[in-house]
This record gives sequence, structure tokens and C-alpha cells, in this order.
Amino acid sequence: MAGSRSLSQRISEGDGISIVVRVADATAARAAEEQGAEAVAVEAPIVGLREATTLPVLWVGGEPAHDADAILLVSTDDQELGLECVVSVRDVDELTAALEQRDPEIFLLSAHEDADEDDDPIDSVLELLPDIPAGKLAIAYVHVETREDVLALERAGVDAVLVHEGDVTELVGRDHLDV
Repeated sequence: MAGSRSLSQRISEGDGISIVVRVADATAARAAEEQGAEAVAVEAPIVGLREATTLPVLWVGGEPAHDADAILLVSTDDQELGLECVVSVRDVDELTAALEQRDPEIFLLSAHEDADEDDDPIDSVLELLPDIPAGKLAIAYVHVETREDVLALERAGVDAVLVHEGDVTELVGRDHLDV
């Protein structure tokens, strides 16, 4: 699996839930790969990114950099630009629109911005999961602190979780394979 730049392939193959790490530089991308991440997400061009990691790159910024493998679309009106598409959805209406207009293979599920403070973001994301058609992939974009949080998402059927830069060894699990 090392070297594959297909985001969908990387998160659908292998055992368990995948970790996608938002990174700001090549050093963080290299560290994420060494710690067992399956992909990195970037919002700005990073010099030396391709040399630092073999992981797929998910572009989460504005206009995509030339070295992205997949792009996060926040609207079903966005253009694909020849990249693997990940469509961001926060509620059932956005999910329905995405399925009708684009029918993507990968969804990024995040809590709705207007949610109450008392609402658990993980619960908000999990409420969307049953509406994801079979065969589609779901990436959760929620704050996770522990491996237990990650495992709860995995048990619910989430394929990957997007986390912020930092030591992801705990989130991946200590028994990950070296890449």
C-alpha cells in the first residue's frame, strides 16, 4: 500500500479506521506518515511535500496546489479539477444535495456550525452516517483526543477521521505498521 496516492484506496484498504492529519509543513507530513497516518490534508502549498511523504494529499484550502491528489469540496457547485473529490456535509440536506448533484465516493462529515453548545460533535457526525449509501466512504471531522474516541467512530462505521497536526501515534494505535 505504500506509495499509493489514491485517498479512497488508502482509507478503504487495511485494518481499522484511517487517520488523516492536517499538516502545515513537510516535516509534519513526514512525521504523520511515520506515526501511521494514511493521508495528509493541507490548506496551503508546502515546499517539499512530495519528497517528504508518499501519502495521498487532500487539499482543504482554496484553489488547489498542483501536488494534491484529492480536493475537499464545500459546495456541490465546486469544480472537480481532475482530482478525487471529498464532499463536505454537515446535515441531511447537504448530504442529499451532494448525492443528487455529484454522487461522490467520499464524504467529510462535520458538525453543523449552528449546533448547540450542548450537542456532542461526534454524535452530530454519527447521525449523518446511516444516510451515507453503502460503498461510499465517510471521513469524520471532529475533535478526538484519545484512541477510544477513534475506536468509537470506527465501531459506528466511519472509515477515517481528520485530525489536526500533532503526535498521532496514540490515535493510530501503538501497533501500526511502519511505512
